[in-house]
Amino acid sequence: MFYYDNKLQYEVRVDTPDPRFARLLQQAIGGVEGEIRVCLQYLFQAFGARGPAKYRNMLMSTGTEEIGHIEMLATAVALNLEGASGADKDAAATANPVVAALMGGMDPRQYLSAGMAALAGDANGVPFNGSHVYASGNLAADMYANVTAEATGRALACRLFECTDDPGMKDMLRFLIARDTMHQQQWLAVIEELGGHKGTLPIPNSFPVEEELRKVSYDYFFTGVAGVDVPSGRWTSGESLDGLGQFRLNAVQPMGEEPKLAPPMPQAYAEKQQMEGADD
Repeated sequence: MFYYDNKLQYEVRVDTPDPRFARLLQQAIGGVEGEIRVCLQYLFQAFGARGPAKYRNMLMSTGTEEIGHIEMLATAVALNLEGASGADKDAAATANPVVAALMGGMDPRQYLSAGMAALAGDANGVPFNGSHVYASGNLAADMYANVTAEATGRALACRLFECTDDPGMKDMLRFLIARDTMHQQQWLAVIEELGGHKGTLPIPNSFPVEEELRKVSYDYFFTGVAGVDVPSGRWTSGESLDGLGQFRLNAVQPMGEEPKLAPPMPQAYAEKQQMEGADD
């Protein structure tokens, strides 16, 4: 069951409405780095959570918090679409070269489809796609996915911060950036609680490692041609992060033969030349 409060999670104030910034804010709502993505990701991870209840409860709480972030951003979009004069918009672009370079105009669908309101889509008007919602049922895998989601979301919020001079919008973004900071920490804290890298890797750690082809489990395969610098680093020598092996550098060589497929079957209607020359 979900409950709601009519008040926003944090104040949303727009001092100088700008429809073009409203379009950029759409990325933070329905983009691959946006709040719809993390909201659904955390909720679906919670819905399918098995094991200690505290992890399900944490995911549910944070997923619900993200609903509040969507509401904040949708409110910011609506306020930016209200009452901006042409002079205000031109002045905003002139004063900030980043804004001038990025903002070509508001998304017409914000008016045509939503009546001057936010859409469940990104800054190009592409509807949100749930294919970027990751809920694997493996707690460690999901935590690493969540850290990535929060990192890219925080990068987006920082870039949006550079695209506005509106004091109210900067204040809202400072809040969202701070929450991304916390969320990165909490997902990493779960990984630490599970034993850190040595406790969680390889994921899933429930598969018997002896069933792997262990001779290549910690080899870095370098596939560059002669003359390309070998990218040696932490991943090419020393103890593996799971503590179960040693990293090695391996200039990869073929371990299999050239593939040989059967001739085209007549019912597939390949060209006659393909069928006649199948053995060449």
